[in-house]
Amino acid sequence: MNTLTEKQLLRKIRVWIIFFMVSLVLSGITAFPIETQLEVAMNYMHYLPEILQLWLTQIYFAVKTTNAQFPYLSYGTDWLAFSHIVIATAFIGPLRDPVKNIWVIQFGMIACLMVFPLAFIAGSVREIPLFWKLIDCSFGALGIIPLYICYRYIKQLEILTKTPHNSL
Repeated sequence: MNTLTEKQLLRKIRVWIIFFMVSLVLSGITAFPIETQLEVAMNYMHYLPEILQLWLTQIYFAVKTTNAQFPYLSYGTDWLAFSHIVIATAFIGPLRDPVKNIWVIQFGMIACLMVFPLAFIAGSVREIPLFWKLIDCSFGALGIIPLYICYRYIKQLEILTKTPHNSL
C-alpha cells in the first residue's frame, strides 16, 4: 500500500478544497446574470432537446417579464449567489487546519445530501419538471465527491499526525 506523507496529504486536501470552493463560487455567481444567460441560451436553443427548449423558453419569458415588472424579485437570486460565496468562505477553516475543521467538510457533505429532498419537495410544490429536479440534484451528487475525497484524506492525516478532532 502506498502511504502518503503528511505534506502530500495536506496538498491533496487543499487542492480538493480549493476546487470545491471555486466550483461553489462559480455556481453561485451564475445566479446574478440569469436573464442575460437565458438570452444567450435562446440563441442556441436549436441544439437542445425539444422538452428543454420549451422549458427554457418558458423560464426566459418568466424571468424577462418579472425583471421588467418586478425587478426587486431578482434580489432573491442575488442573495442565492451571495450565499454560495459565504458558504465557500467556511471552507477556509479546513484549508488552514483540515483535522481541526473536518466538521466543515462533514457539513458540506450533509448539505449536498440535503439538495435531494429540497429538489423533490420544493420542486414538486413549484411544479418544476422531473428532468430539472434531476439537474438540481446533480449539484449535490457532484459536490459530495470532492468533499468525501477530502474527508478520507483528512482521516488519513488525522491518523498520521495522531491529532484527533473533537467530535460532537
